[in-house]
Amino acid sequence: MNMDIKKTQVLLADDHTIVRQGLRALLEAEPDIEVVGEAADGAEAVEKSASLAPDVVVMDISMSRMNGVEATRRIARHNPETRVVVLTIHTCDEYVTSCLKAGAKGYLVKESASSDLVQAIRAVKAGGTYLGPATTLKPGIGAIERPEAAPRRSNGPRLTPRESQVLRFIAEGNTNRKIAATLGLSMKTIEAHRSRIMQKLDIHNIAGLTRYAIRYGITSTAEES
Repeated sequence: MNMDIKKTQVLLADDHTIVRQGLRALLEAEPDIEVVGEAADGAEAVEKSASLAPDVVVMDISMSRMNGVEATRRIARHNPETRVVVLTIHTCDEYVTSCLKAGAKGYLVKESASSDLVQAIRAVKAGGTYLGPATTLKPGIGAIERPEAAPRRSNGPRLTPRESQVLRFIAEGNTNRKIAATLGLSMKTIEAHRSRIMQKLDIHNIAGLTRYAIRYGITSTAEES
């Protein structure tokens, strides 16, 4: 007698098509998992989570339009039945803690995806949490259950409101050209802002700026009603 297995429905959010294709092939080889959609950035992940109501979202962090931390926060707020498993290249505790506080129930680094992702999806679907072996932060410290604290804006070097705005766009993966078009400024002006931000913060790469923006709450959540 044939009985249909109720499959766990998964949405894949990653800005690299080849990564999404690989994850789809990996997951669809499992009899209890079905990939119901894909998203190429954080904003699309939020939109498709609302329309598809998947059981689990597999979420990258560094994506355009909206980063994975902010996307996770919005999904956890508006679609609490959907569980988020973050799958990223970032291993530092700062990223892990930010994602867990935003509402993620799992955190994996991409190098361990083939062996751990299926296990993570099953664990969070069952109501648990899952932190991959490459992360040093472990559950039990309260980071998972605490709600996201108010953004910390008083620490670190003082940025002007415009510099903070530009930094947010940079952290969300936007190019200088896109930032200039969005803010109605010239490319030269945006490049000058970027240079001043890097000098003030003594950070000279995008990964470092993104980490700083996450640490001090410089995200689009502050502008959301």
